[in-house]
Amino acid sequence: MSDWSERLTRLHQPLDKGALRALAMVLGFYHVAMVMWDPEAYAVSIGGFNAIIGPLLIWAMCSSMVYGVGFKPRYWLWQGVFSPYFSLPILVGFLFLRFSGAS
Repeated sequence: MSDWSERLTRLHQPLDKGALRALAMVLGFYHVAMVMWDPEAYAVSIGGFNAIIGPLLIWAMCSSMVYGVGFKPRYWLWQGVFSPYFSLPILVGFLFLRFSGAS
């Protein structure tokens, strides 16, 4: 492993907990279900989809699934791309937008 890979592995160790993985899966599945069930209503509730929000939501859902099932990428670039430090706050933010009624 390269030095960067080892550093990112150590950085992710505090998040290597079953409860956080389950939370990531639940958040990911919730957002996937809302997008699949009624995309227009979901888009309105989070303020609409655009060129930033749409790909960001899809990436955060995919990243939460990778983290949630326990997959640990070896290469430092993929460890960063699929980091729960990025995806979990994004999904929690979308959850807040969804239930706060902000649009």
